[in-house]
Amino acid sequence: MFWFFLIALVVVVGAVTLAVAGGDGGGPVLSEALPVGLRGYRMAEVDDALDRLAAELTERDSRIAELEAALAGAQAAAVGGPELLKGERPAPAEPDRPDEPGAQGAQGAPGDPS
Repeated sequence: MFWFFLIALVVVVGAVTLAVAGGDGGGPVLSEALPVGLRGYRMAEVDDALDRLAAELTERDSRIAELEAALAGAQAAAVGGPELLKGERPAPAEPDRPDEPGAQGAQGAPGDPS
């Protein structure tokens, strides 16, 4: 039984060591993307990587702004109809008017002694 646990321990430790040190992990490793020079990362490589990152972020931000504008237009069309997109405003609803001109309903006109 002792030998079984010892062999199992060696296999587990070996598998963990290979996974951490030698496995590719399915993604790029930083040292592959940025070659290491004598004193660390090469400044030109880091600058290029940062420039690419800045360009991708700018492109992403402009795409987000474009999609937000399209969404706002779609929401305006859904809520207010196509006249909002054309710059037209719908005519305001007229208030209810009494049948007789000049009549103020049951209260009468201000200043009227009736």
